[in-house]
Amino acid sequence: MTRTSSQSDRMERTESVTEHRIKKRICRIGIGAGLLLLLFVLSGCGEDTRSFDQAGKDLEQGSYSYALSGYQDSIAQEVRSTLSMRGAGIACLRMGDYNKAVEYFTQALGQKDAEGSLRKDLLSYRATAFYSAEDYANAMADCQTLAEEFKNDAQTHFITGCVALAMDSYDEAQAEFNASYEMDPSYDNAIRIYEIYLDRGMEADGTKYLERSLKDNEGKGGSACDRGRIYYYMEDYDRAAQELIESSNDNNSEATLLLGMVYLARHDASNARAMYQQYIQNEPKRAAKGYNGLALCDVEEEKYDSALNNIQLGIPTATTEEMQSLLFNEIVIYEKMLDFASARMKAEEYLAMFPEDKKASRELTFLRNRTLS
Repeated sequence: MTRTSSQSDRMERTESVTEHRIKKRICRIGIGAGLLLLLFVLSGCGEDTRSFDQAGKDLEQGSYSYALSGYQDSIAQEVRSTLSMRGAGIACLRMGDYNKAVEYFTQALGQKDAEGSLRKDLLSYRATAFYSAEDYANAMADCQTLAEEFKNDAQTHFITGCVALAMDSYDEAQAEFNASYEMDPSYDNAIRIYEIYLDRGMEADGTKYLERSLKDNEGKGGSACDRGRIYYYMEDYDRAAQELIESSNDNNSEATLLLGMVYLARHDASNARAMYQQYIQNEPKRAAKGYNGLALCDVEEEKYDSALNNIQLGIPTATTEEMQSLLFNEIVIYEKMLDFASARMKAEEYLAMFPEDKKASRELTFLRNRTLS
């Protein structure tokens, strides 16, 4: 039995996405501007902070399960309790355990020292966790609290826009996103607004922010790599390549990675492969994205055994998000090979690690139907 056209389309769309991102709300929210100074301001005297300090390093490096364990140890030892609860919440958020993240942020907000900028930070994170868990009423309640207690900034407007759009309050969402962009007209902010609209099937609304960012940043010293990113998201691959080639030749690793994505989007697997190999050579300690790209080049050329090998080569240096992309693509590759039993097994393993991924859940349902005896 062959897959239906809708199922094929779904997988093809997924493959194009996982080259550079997993469609997770938390990845786009992008909050977490760190309160690094608080680590010193709120530190106690004579505390054994080794677990806490190591957890912070693990969190920064994307080793979220290790970070969570370290913060839990710190909480149990009552070492920097509020910041440890905050860190544990962030780790859970990154791992997709949104309800547990809400619990940690709520506990942190209940501490006596959760005041001022720390309270604002915790409320922003909890709003994000509620939003990611699709608890939009509570997410909006936190957004309203932020608006009442603190001066609105680009981040608060952005989070509120995300929640409003999820609640189908389109005019409110647009007003919030406009306010966010006016306060922060950067390429990064334009891209994350675009991606929120893209997730809702409203790409045209999001593209307006990409176009605005090119116009507003013209002549203001924006890098060719930034402009290349914008053109890539706008699917103007010729202009994207023009912007990125010079930066890549100057050993800009981000530009090299983006250029690989551009070539692959143009179905030029040969040039894409060269870019990903160059990226791996330049960034051996952060090579996972390069190997993921090589795997997608292999898929383009129907070299599935090589694709699986590149997935495995990428795992040792992968952060949690990179691991998620690698392992999801592994499922896709087994499906391309028509090895539905292996694909099902990999999907089950994947969902044990990332249970909140609804696309993977739907894919597992499909695979279970295909493997019924």
